[in-house]
Order: sequence, then structure tokens, then C-alpha cells
Amino acid sequence: MKKALKIAVYSGDIPSTTFIERLINGLSNEVCEIYLFGFRKRKVSYNKNVSVFAYRNTRIRKAIFLLKYSFLLFFFKSKEKQKLDLILKKQSKNLLLDKVKSYPVLWHKPDVFHLQWAKGLADWVWVKEFDIKLILSLRGAHINYSPIADTALAAMYRENFPKVNAFHAVSKAIGLEAEKYGAAKEKIQVVYSGLPEVTVAIKNKKPNAVFQIISVGRAHWKKGYTYALDACKILKDNNVKFHYTIIGGAKDVEYAYQLHDLDLLDVVTLLDNVTYPKVQSLMQDSDLLLLPSVEEGIANVVLEAMQHKTLVLTTNCGGMDEVIVDGVNGFIVPIRDSEAIAKKIQEIQTIDEAEREAICNKALAHLEEKHQEQKMVSSMLALYQRIQNNEA
Repeated sequence: MKKALKIAVYSGDIPSTTFIERLINGLSNEVCEIYLFGFRKRKVSYNKNVSVFAYRNTRIRKAIFLLKYSFLLFFFKSKEKQKLDLILKKQSKNLLLDKVKSYPVLWHKPDVFHLQWAKGLADWVWVKEFDIKLILSLRGAHINYSPIADTALAAMYRENFPKVNAFHAVSKAIGLEAEKYGAAKEKIQVVYSGLPEVTVAIKNKKPNAVFQIISVGRAHWKKGYTYALDACKILKDNNVKFHYTIIGGAKDVEYAYQLHDLDLLDVVTLLDNVTYPKVQSLMQDSDLLLLPSVEEGIANVVLEAMQHKTLVLTTNCGGMDEVIVDGVNGFIVPIRDSEAIAKKIQEIQTIDEAEREAICNKALAHLEEKHQEQKMVSSMLALYQRIQNNEA
């Protein structure tokens, strides 16, 4: 019987983001063993194929955790421990924390180490020295703009990208960005984020009396909210009836000043971060999901809105044109163009119920074809197997 593949899915936090957790749970239903390493934020239940080797973020808990793995490696893998210690000492900024993170990985030694965040790559290149295959996910900010703003990060990418066995790109566009830093084209595999299958029929939605627009995401310049608020000013001046809600923008002083200066306090609401179920509920009750971003990979919130049969208006950033075709399954405008956003919103408001339903159905069809959770899981598993068999 063929030995089950041992896969470490590493983000550093346990549990991780919604989409990474979906990957973990999906893989755990396949013929493989899943290892999770890192900091345990809270207790979470997985099925029997998932093993968690995590530490708590207190001195005593980390000390006990480190002592355990130091003992195991010293008595049973002393040569490998010495080799790793030399590597860590050479590169380390915080040797004790590096050992807390690294020792469990060396002891349990997965076949594949799948790192979820590119910024942490330098900390994990060492796994290659112990015949562990290294896969790196290419996501949003870590590739699109962080290395442009941070020359040291760009240099780290150029040094270490050639050492990675394979790359998982969340979009074709982000794969092209990674090539600029030395990621070999033939090593990049695009695997789109997947959504779980909807088991309940999605009802047709009736438009709200006041057109409800929603955006979801942290307060950051790349999210383009300043352009969205300028578009709201244009809409208000044109006597358009609407209300715009930004989830995640409540604590940003710049947005608060902009609302005041543009006299938008009566038509725009800035909410703090809310729970995932609440986000989904608010999105489902909205007429339009607006993604005014300057940079993205493929925004998961857009996929979720499409699944809720909420119309989507996105800027043409990152890989969003791999999801949205203007006027077919959603709407798309140029980045940094408030007038285009306002004009498109006014056009969307005139759409009749039949056209709205047709666009939403085409959005669902696109999700069915490209963004199924099982398709994501099977594609990732195939990538792991190819790497393990030296076929990629």
C-alpha cells in the first residue's frame, strides 16, 4: 500500500484564515496526513487526519514546548539538530523563537512544507536541507506591492524564490508578478480559491428601497476606499439614492475626515470588523459589492458575494479580470477612477430584474467551473504529489 503523503500547511497561526482552513479541512478528507505547526490562537477541532503541533504564546508554554522537542532531537536526531542549529544561528534574529517554530517541523519531518505567506520564506528555506519539499503560496499584498515598497523584501525574494520547489498562485496575474523576483514560470501552478458547495437553493433577491452598496476589507490604501468615497460624493451630488457601508473602516481617521469634508455622513457608514457570519449576512442583504482596490490577487470577498447572488463591481486590479467579465457576470472599471465607479453604479441601478438574475446566474456558473472547494483541494493535492515524485 502506498504511503500517505505528509503535508504541512503552514501559516503560523492556528486556526488560520477562512480559505486556508478550507484547504486544511478539504485535504484532511483525502488520503494524506496534514500537519499544522505554529502558534495556537484558540482551540479548534479537526478530523483524525490532522495533527496539530502548536505552542501557546506564553513564556512558560513556549519553554516547555521547546524543551520537549530539544530533548527528542538531541537523543534521536542529534546530527540533524546540530545541522539545523547552525543554519538558525547564521540567519536568526531571535534564535529561541526560531527554535520553537522550527524544531517540531524537523522532528515530525513532513514530505511537503506548504508555506502560505511569502514574507516568511527566508525562515523556512532550511527545510530543503532535510529533503522536505517546499511550496510557497503567492497571495495579494505579499507579491503585488510589499516588495515594491520594501527593497529588502524584494532582495529576499530574489535570493530565495529560485530555491522553492513549486509555487501556488491564487491568480495568473500574481504568478506573473512573482516571475519578476525569480520564480520560474514552469514552477508556478495557478489554483483558484474554492468555495464550499451550496446545499440550499439561493433565492432571487429583490432590490432594496435604497440601493445598498457594501465593501469589505481592512483599512489600507490598496483597498481604494478613498476613490470609492469620492465616487459617493459624485453620486450624492447627482441626487442618486444609495447607502454605502465599509466593513473594516471604522477606526481609520482619514476616512472619517473624508466623510466629513465631502458631507457624506448621511449616506456612508464605517463599521468595525465584524464576525464572518455577520459579513456574509450583510453582503447577502446588499444590492452591490464594491471592490475599489488598487491591488489584489483575487479577492475572496468577491467570490462570496457572487455566491450570494449579490452583484459585483470591481476595479480591474490584479487577477480580478480572471473572475469578472464586465456586463456578463459582474462589472469592472479602471483602478483609481472615481468617476467611472459612480457612472457604473448609476448604470447598475437601472438594470431590470431579469438582467440582474441573468448576471447573477452567470456569476454562479463561473464559481461552479473555477472556484469549487473540491477542485481547489484536488488541484493542490495533485501539485503536492507531482513535487514529491519530482515531476514538477
